[in-house]
Amino acid sequence: MSTLALQVRGVGKRYRIGARKQADRQGLLHRLGALARRSQTDDRTFWALQDVSFEIRHGENVGLIGLNGAGKSTLLKILSRITRPTTGRITVDGRIGALLEVGTGFHGDLTGRENVFLYGSILGMTREEVRRKFDAIVEFSGTGPFIDTPVKRYSSGMYVRLAFSVAAHMEPEILLLDEVLAVGDLPFQRKCMEFAKEMQRRDAAIMFVSHNMFSIKTMCERVIYLRRGRVVYDGPTDEGIRLYEEDCRTLSQESGLEGDGRLTVTSVEVLAEDGTERHLFQYGERMRVRIRYRAHEPLEAPNFIVAVMRADDVSCCSFSTEDDVASRPVVDGQGVVELLTPPIRLVAEMYRIFVLVRAKGFQDLIAVHGPTPIHIAHDLYDTHFGVFHEHGEWRWLDEAGSAVRRAASDTSLTR
Repeated sequence: MSTLALQVRGVGKRYRIGARKQADRQGLLHRLGALARRSQTDDRTFWALQDVSFEIRHGENVGLIGLNGAGKSTLLKILSRITRPTTGRITVDGRIGALLEVGTGFHGDLTGRENVFLYGSILGMTREEVRRKFDAIVEFSGTGPFIDTPVKRYSSGMYVRLAFSVAAHMEPEILLLDEVLAVGDLPFQRKCMEFAKEMQRRDAAIMFVSHNMFSIKTMCERVIYLRRGRVVYDGPTDEGIRLYEEDCRTLSQESGLEGDGRLTVTSVEVLAEDGTERHLFQYGERMRVRIRYRAHEPLEAPNFIVAVMRADDVSCCSFSTEDDVASRPVVDGQGVVELLTPPIRLVAEMYRIFVLVRAKGFQDLIAVHGPTPIHIAHDLYDTHFGVFHEHGEWRWLDEAGSAVRRAASDTSLTR
C-alpha cells in the first residue's frame, strides 16, 4: 500500500440546470432529433466543483468544510463513485467505505436484515463476508429488535446507525463521512467518533464533512475548505475554521437583520475574565464581551443585548443592559460597554455571539453585529445533557417525608 490514499487532480463537476423542453408525442425519432439539435454550448449549466486538487495520506483525518452549496457532498459522491466527474482524475489506493445521505443504498420495502446484505454488496463486500460479520453489524447499530422490520418504518437515526455499522465493518482503508452522522443520537455519535479514531490508529484515511466546527476541531488536524466549488484553503484546522467563521459572519450580515442606522457597533471582543482575548472557554468559566459603538445621535437608554446561539441555531441565553438594570440614560458619540457573564455552564459545543441594540423597552432594532464564534469545552457535558448543565441538590427522605440521617461515612449528594 502506497503512502497516498487519495489523489485528486483537477476535478470538476458540471450539471445542467432548468427544465428541459417537453417533447411532443411523435415518437422516439423526433425526440432523438431534438436532442441532436441542442446546442453543444448550452449555457444552462452549473459547475458544482471546479479544478479541485488535493492529496490525503493513509492515517490522516481530514475535515471537509464549507457553507451550504460549496460542493462538499458532490465531492464525496465523486470520491465514492456514486457519480462521475466532468473533468479531472482521481487515484484511490485502498477500499473505500462511505456514509453519505440517509438511506443511500437502502430499499425501504426490504427489512434491515435484507438491507445489510444489499448495502454490503453495494460497498463491495461479498455475501460470505456480510454473513460472517452480520451479528457484529447488528450489535454495533443497536437495531437488533427491528432487524426484520422494513426499513421504511425506521427513524432517520436507525437508518444512520445501521448504515454506518455496515460501512464500518467493511473495514475500509478510506472512510468518507458526511454530515448525516448528526442525525444519530449523541451516544451513537460518540461511538462513531471513537471508531473513526480507532481506524486512524490502524492507518486508515478519513474524510469528515460537518458544519459543527467543534467536531471538526476535535477530530481533524487538517481541513480542506471549499467555497463555490473551489478549494480556497488546505492546511491546519484552526486557520480553516477561522475562514469558515468569517464567511459565516459575512453571510449573516448580508442576509440577516439590519438596524435603523442610529448606532453602529464597531467591534465586539470576546475575552477571558482576566481580559485576554479568547475564543475557547472551559465549562464554568466567566466571559467578558466588550462592545465598542458609535451613536450617530443622542439615544435614550438603548438596550444592549448579548445573545448566545448554538451552532445549530438553538437560542441558548441572552443578557441585556435593560434587564440587568445597567442602562445609561443617554448614549451619544463613541463608547464602550462590557458584559461580564456569570459562570457559563453551557455544554460543550460551538456557539455564536450576536450583539443587538434595541430602543428602550426591547422595541425597534437599532443595530446588530455578529456572529462572533466561541467554543465551550468539557470532557463529559455535551449536547446529550441538553443546552446547559447545572448541579442540583439531592437528599434522601423516608416514607413520611423526613430527611434520612446519613452515616458518617456517607458522602454528600450535594456538589
